[in-house]
Amino acid sequence: MLTIWGRLNSHNVKKVAWFAEEAGLAYVRHDVGGAFGMDSAYLAKNPNALIPTIEDGEVTLWESNAILRYLAARHAPARFWPADPAARAMADRWMDWQADYAEAQRDAFLNLIRRPEGERDAEAIKRSAAACAEKMAVLDAHLATSQWLSGDSFGIGDVPMGVYAHTWFTLPIERPDLPNVADWYAGLQARKGYASQVMIPLT
Repeated sequence: MLTIWGRLNSHNVKKVAWFAEEAGLAYVRHDVGGAFGMDSAYLAKNPNALIPTIEDGEVTLWESNAILRYLAARHAPARFWPADPAARAMADRWMDWQADYAEAQRDAFLNLIRRPEGERDAEAIKRSAAACAEKMAVLDAHLATSQWLSGDSFGIGDVPMGVYAHTWFTLPIERPDLPNVADWYAGLQARKGYASQVMIPLT
C-alpha cells in the first residue's frame, strides 16, 4: 500500500493525496510537519525536512511533483502518463510553472492564513495579490483554448495548479474576473477527490 507522509493542510501534500484519489490508489497518510513535527525516522526518509514523502514498496520519494510523475507513470499510465512525449510535455510544463505561481501567492497566504491580524503586512498582501492576478491571467488565456491544463481531458498537469487555484479563490484578496479559470475551477470542484483532499479550510 502507498504511504503518504505529510499534513493535509500543506499544498504539496494535497497534490499527492488528491492524485492518489484520482488514480484509485489504496493509501494511508500520516500527519507530519508543522504542528505534528518530524522525528528522526521521518528525517531518515527525507533529509530536507520537508513534506510530502511517499513510500511505495521499495521506493521512497520526496518532492511533490516528482511524486506525481512517478505515481502516474507507475500506477496509471493509461490515464495520466501519455506515451507521446509531446502530449506529456504539454501537461508537464504547467507542473513546473506552478512553482513560479506559488512564489507569487506566498506572501498573501502567509499573512492572511498563518499570521495573526495584528502582524500582517498589508503591502505585502497587496503585492502578492497583484502578482497572483498577473499569473492567473496567463492561465486564463491558455484555458480559453483548452478545457484542461492537460489537454482535452483532466490530467496530471491540472493537479499542482488545481491545488493553488483553490487557495486563490478562497483567500480574501482582490481577484480579476477570469472566466476561463473560473470554469476550470468549477470542473475541479466537481471531482470527488478534489472536494475531499483539497477543498478543506486553509490553515
